[in-house]
Amino acid sequence: MHRAAIIALALSALLLAGCASRSATEQQAQDYSDPNDPLESLNRGIWDFNYDILDHYILRPVTVTYVDYMPQFARTGLLNIAENLEEPAYGVNNLLQGKVSDSLISLSRFVLNSTVGLFGSIDVATELGLTRKEEDFTEVLGQYGVDTGPYLMLPALGPSDVRTTLGDAVDNAYSPLSALNLYFTVLRFGIKTIETRALLMQQEQQLKGSADPYSFVKSAYFQNLQFKVQDGVIEKSAEEEAFEDDLDAFLDNL
Repeated sequence: MHRAAIIALALSALLLAGCASRSATEQQAQDYSDPNDPLESLNRGIWDFNYDILDHYILRPVTVTYVDYMPQFARTGLLNIAENLEEPAYGVNNLLQGKVSDSLISLSRFVLNSTVGLFGSIDVATELGLTRKEEDFTEVLGQYGVDTGPYLMLPALGPSDVRTTLGDAVDNAYSPLSALNLYFTVLRFGIKTIETRALLMQQEQQLKGSADPYSFVKSAYFQNLQFKVQDGVIEKSAEEEAFEDDLDAFLDNL
């Protein structure tokens, strides 16, 4: 009886410890939840739908077929047309940020490529040294201090946030396609989506190898968003700058 009582007490202690450990783990997960993703449970459900169903059964097979059977010159021409139709929006967004010269370049690119470049199928402007100055309205809002707001995983559209969703709506409003047929808008979106998905195939193994693909995509999304808003200028913390200074000093003394 004495031995049985000791075993019972030991089992009870282990059970209580396990419950306490689980509660601590759950509490820790809540404490370290992403403040930018208050809708994570909903977003994860949409992510599963996008990735496991839409991408697996529709987008990826369509992209593979498009890449395998569409001649490269035709792909390039269609993508050039789609990107040329975004030049007026780039021009407005550059102007709103005080980038007058970049705004003029965007508008010049649109005129040149739409005429000499056969409706934008040939990127004549780049050959003449007028490189693309991509700026969307999301970057305009970011430059004026507007926060991204909650992270959103949109059905079929993928990662976004409140600021980007608003910015995309504004960009589409003053796109030349807004005055044209809806089918042209869908065609432009489809071409851009397929070409973007084709580029992402190189990162598929990295995504599959990550412990949490959802968090991996979210982190990459916000890093890319910050990179675009800051025009590629990465702000470093004081600790990072001090470390780099020490490293440079060490290398100079070698």
